[in-house]
Amino acid sequence: MRILAILPPFIPLNQVEEQSRQVFQDFHLRTDADFDSDRAEVLIVTTFTRVDRSLLSRMPELRFIQVASTGYDNVDLESVRERGIMLCNIPVANKESVAEHVIAMALAHLKDLVFLNSEMHAGRWPMLTSSRDLMGKTFGIVGMGAIGRRLAERLIAFEVRILYYDVIRLPEEEEERLGVTYVGLDDLLRESDIVSLHVPLTDKTRGLLDERRLRMMKDGAILINTSRGEVVDEGALVRVAREKGLRLGLDVFSVEPIVPGSGLTELENAILSPHIAGVTVESQMRFLQETVANVLRYVQGLEPHYRVL
Repeated sequence: MRILAILPPFIPLNQVEEQSRQVFQDFHLRTDADFDSDRAEVLIVTTFTRVDRSLLSRMPELRFIQVASTGYDNVDLESVRERGIMLCNIPVANKESVAEHVIAMALAHLKDLVFLNSEMHAGRWPMLTSSRDLMGKTFGIVGMGAIGRRLAERLIAFEVRILYYDVIRLPEEEEERLGVTYVGLDDLLRESDIVSLHVPLTDKTRGLLDERRLRMMKDGAILINTSRGEVVDEGALVRVAREKGLRLGLDVFSVEPIVPGSGLTELENAILSPHIAGVTVESQMRFLQETVANVLRYVQGLEPHYRVL
């Protein structure tokens, strides 16, 4: 079975190719989708490759797509569904990495680390700070998939009150295990000191946090987004953040790389990272292992894990 992987050039391609060829006899690796046609039955991509109708038309024998990522909004689901192609993602490999990144951003804001670091590098010794404890705060999690649940598990040790919202409520025993309370989205925004977003980008979640909802948040609250930039109305976010003193931890943006002059880079209370929350040495190894294992399941005729379509 011919397997084609289209992967970005900045990942360790030699390592990927070496490990994959040990498992798959007919494995081929590219760094772009610039080809006329390919007879592959299996396609492996990351979110950096757009799987649209044009690409699918050049792969007439394609039967299975494995996205080596949690997100799969780079895939034209309608076209994939029309062709009857199976689609899987890997929603578990970076849950640890993203959860830690979220907590790091929250603590950086609460402990005033950006300001203190700047002052120290400028040769000053600040005596006053607005530093706060995480313990005792209300932490709202929007989206209780693999990452949201892992974040909740990590937060238990900090003795916070955890609220969550999801379109599908967790079973009662899972809520008890995680120590979380289900509330509506608007109530979560009103009550939380810290809000972290963990929803996929869909037609229903695009613009989920619009200006009306952003204004529900407490003055000075912390908003962290490691899901997708389009989940938040960025124009409204800039306005409301300035007016209400919101502190932001943003790893994702509606246009990436971030557009200069968007207003986000000018906000003093914004900690920005380049869509890298889930990218660690350890998570990349987990993605590789999970991807190879899941494709192998398909090749062997077994039902693959994490099926989307």
